[in-house]
Amino acid sequence: MRTPRRCALLVSVLALLAAFASPATAETPVVPPGFQPASTSWTGPDTGYVLGYSPCAGTWCPALLGTTDGGRHWRRLGAPPMPLPDNHNHVALRVFGDRVAYVSDGVHVRTTRDGGATWQPVALAGAREPYYLSKIAETGGRVFAILTTYGEGRGSTRLYSAIAGSPVLAPVPGFAVTGGLTYGDLAVGGGLQVALGADYGGERYWTSRDGTRFTPAAPPCPDGTVASLDGVRERQVVALCSGSPGSPQPGSTERQLRHAPRLGAKFGDDGVAPFAGIHQGFAAASPTAATVAAVGGGVGFLHSTADGGRTWETFALTDRGFALTDLDFPGRGTGVVVDGQPDAEGGSAVYRTTDGGHTWRELRFG
Repeated sequence: MRTPRRCALLVSVLALLAAFASPATAETPVVPPGFQPASTSWTGPDTGYVLGYSPCAGTWCPALLGTTDGGRHWRRLGAPPMPLPDNHNHVALRVFGDRVAYVSDGVHVRTTRDGGATWQPVALAGAREPYYLSKIAETGGRVFAILTTYGEGRGSTRLYSAIAGSPVLAPVPGFAVTGGLTYGDLAVGGGLQVALGADYGGERYWTSRDGTRFTPAAPPCPDGTVASLDGVRERQVVALCSGSPGSPQPGSTERQLRHAPRLGAKFGDDGVAPFAGIHQGFAAASPTAATVAAVGGGVGFLHSTADGGRTWETFALTDRGFALTDLDFPGRGTGVVVDGQPDAEGGSAVYRTTDGGHTWRELRFG
């Protein structure tokens, strides 16, 4: 027996509204007083989530908001029990679909498998403090993360993974680097990319179509630079190569945009990006449109190109200048970034673009 079309549509709408179900009652305000965003994660151009904090009883209490119309309206969702760290670590929210999400302050990780109704702690197998979990992403039903461990003059960075929603993330054999200064990045979308490096020497780089079988490939960036990765855009791969912070002068970073014609192919030079600011993030809206986030001198910079790196324009965020995080383009030229942190003197805000990074506006939650 076939379900009538109207009934099927109603079921779909009810399922969407039930995702990340809200525990709020009619008396609970959707946006708590003093709400300051900490992190944002979008599963599409119009569907997004913002984790923030508001003052309560002498501390900061978490609140999770969701939208399905690009931020015009918000609903209250089940927030993770993740305190705002007093060391200014970034609290990062990552939502995968309508049921699974992760949140991390770099040291502690929690996940939900039921749309935010409950949150469980996630263990990092074999990790010894001090360490920092810098990035979490999902592809093919698996979650991947980059974890850097610090030691006395020597550390390591390695790839961790698990089935999405698993209570334990474990290191992936063969994906690790050691050195005095280690780092790494990963990207999903059109395949999985992983880059790991140490001491500004040669990086190691792998690609995977399914998240289980990996192929080594030529690194996106030359020796002496660090790769920032983004997903495959219209079959092309876009990466940013950055030099050490403070070069060629304090408060700046040398940068170059590079492209590969397909996943696993050799990268070529495309254009030099503006140097202003210390690197904070990178994302591409298309093979030709990309944005670099940077902070310097109390100013946040969003450097954007629409022609593959030949020319650039800069949008300056002068109100906060503390940090720029969660830069991402979830589709249709729509992008987001978080400016500042909840407990910083200037507070925080979420900015959104709908034209590939040419213009940005602050989202409102009231």
